[in-house]
Amino acid sequence: MANLWQLPAFTASGNLNAVVEIPAGTNRKYEIDRTTGTIRPDERNGRQRIIEFLPYPVNYGFIPSTIMDKERGGDGDPLDVLVLAESVPTGTVLEVRPVGLLLLRDGWELDHKVLAVPVERERQIIQVENWQEFQQRYSAARHILEQFFLYYDGLGVMTIMGWEDENAALEEVKKWQTKP
Repeated sequence: MANLWQLPAFTASGNLNAVVEIPAGTNRKYEIDRTTGTIRPDERNGRQRIIEFLPYPVNYGFIPSTIMDKERGGDGDPLDVLVLAESVPTGTVLEVRPVGLLLLRDGWELDHKVLAVPVERERQIIQVENWQEFQQRYSAARHILEQFFLYYDGLGVMTIMGWEDENAALEEVKKWQTKP
């Protein structure tokens, strides 16, 4: 099996690849092992990490071939992606189109998240082309995401710094891309 982390960030058609680590609707946290390219349970204190809050409201994963370098203020992990779609299994690779960028700070580190929808129409649960449409038609979903990330790891851990549009999301991917 190919190393999922080494897939290209951008598809041939200019969209993004998204690798799902955590399916929507679960509380179990998984993460990519960049050495092997496999997804494994995240551990805290020697035990699998289970989020003691509501389940993830979206498919949570990463954009391959990206790293938010600690030297540049990032958290040292691949750039996160939130895929608005029905739950898909861990390890699923989806071609997605960014519609926004959630700007978060985890302690002193940047922990931004690309908000995206699948390119494949049959997988879309929210049909929007850009941030403006998302804001106009699904502002409640934005609030749900904000509340989830403010509380899922304990109050006061994450800070919401705002939202940006789909163009800023693409620039964020390019900023943290490890290979063109």
